[in-house]
Amino acid sequence: MGDDLGDEWWQHEDACESEEETEQEKQPTEKTKTETKPEKRKRITEKTVKAKKKKSEQTECVTAQKKETEDEKSTKPKKKRKKKKTITEVLATSEPKPGSPADLQNLVTQYFSDKRSVIEQEELKLQDSCFLSSNDLTHSLSSYLKQVCPKWAKIQKQHTGKSSVVLLIVCSSALRTIELIKQLTTFKGEAKAVKLFAKHIKIEEQVKLLQKGVTHIGVGTPGRISALIEKEGLNLQALKYVVLDWNWRDQKLRRMVDIPERRCDLTRSNWTL
Repeated sequence: MGDDLGDEWWQHEDACESEEETEQEKQPTEKTKTETKPEKRKRITEKTVKAKKKKSEQTECVTAQKKETEDEKSTKPKKKRKKKKTITEVLATSEPKPGSPADLQNLVTQYFSDKRSVIEQEELKLQDSCFLSSNDLTHSLSSYLKQVCPKWAKIQKQHTGKSSVVLLIVCSSALRTIELIKQLTTFKGEAKAVKLFAKHIKIEEQVKLLQKGVTHIGVGTPGRISALIEKEGLNLQALKYVVLDWNWRDQKLRRMVDIPERRCDLTRSNWTL
């Protein structure tokens, strides 16, 4: 006797085997799916690495080109800039010429060209009769003053006013002032000379010195002279001669009018006009 289940036993075994095979087939497919994912990542990373390599190669090419252009520029000869000549270089090559009335007149017109009208500038022009004969570079200070002031002894005796001078000598510095006073010994006689510069001397002291006694000759710088006039420490009523130390040159071969500060003080002073 036996049970009849409607299915034969060998067919059942075949079905089980087929199910097992299908399960085994499914498992490797799933594995392959999981295995394919890192391959995609690898491809992405490879692409990024290649792109970075391309960028680095491009930057290297650009830097190499820049270096080449810089090397070319360095090899090219540079244009030399022309240096401006200084006052000392210009004056060293030029021959010394004595000052003239035209030089002073040109200096005044240049200074007031943008400060006054044309009519006012014409009023500033001085006649030739206002000027003494200039030094031709052969005279010393004493010999030149003897030439232009032949009646100095009489003029000296007639002057009795205080806070005033008869002769005013304008120079560029305090040291030059002392040198000129020493050179006046053969000319001045019994006349009294006073130093009018700002170095180590207060303006109040100079005002008191001028008020004490009679002074005949004043030697100093244009800045201090104009300051004394503004403070009414120096009176110009008795003034007859103004001498400019025009031709003298310092160690840098500069004249008084070549120094900007002295030139400005000289041209803007009221006593020169």
